[in-house]
Amino acid sequence: MTEWTHFDESGRPMMVDVGAKNDTVRKALAEAWVELPESVFVAVRDGDMTKGNPISIAELGGIMGAKKTPDLIPLCHGIRLDSLKVSCELHDEKKSLRILCEASARDVTGVEMEALTGVSVAALVFYDMCKGVDKGMIIRSVRLLEKSGGKSGEWAWEEKNG
Repeated sequence: MTEWTHFDESGRPMMVDVGAKNDTVRKALAEAWVELPESVFVAVRDGDMTKGNPISIAELGGIMGAKKTPDLIPLCHGIRLDSLKVSCELHDEKKSLRILCEASARDVTGVEMEALTGVSVAALVFYDMCKGVDKGMIIRSVRLLEKSGGKSGEWAWEEKNG
């Protein structure tokens, strides 16, 4: 039987004890895509949005969301983030918005969840800003692209993964 790390001997959930671990530089890069109906794509591209610029608001919302990760993910440790960057870019050929979140910290646990939360919240904020034009947007492909630091070292998404 597999020994679970996030449950005590009585089967109750718990945070893993990371007190004996050493600080290392941790980095993560995550991505999400939002598929856009033509009407949303054109309105965003042309700056014709009544609520304001949905890209800059989504970027700011993604940063705020990443900072709240331990409040949203039950067993996630709170860490001192050194850097967060969320960037959104419209892609003409795909009629989509690509969202990236880069997170880094010098801490005892990784920043993968912060990067994934950052792109997820940014996608939701973008949806909220654009839903008045068309609610038919699709949030897809939230995934970790890269991580480094800690015991598990370097990891990068390989296209064979999906």
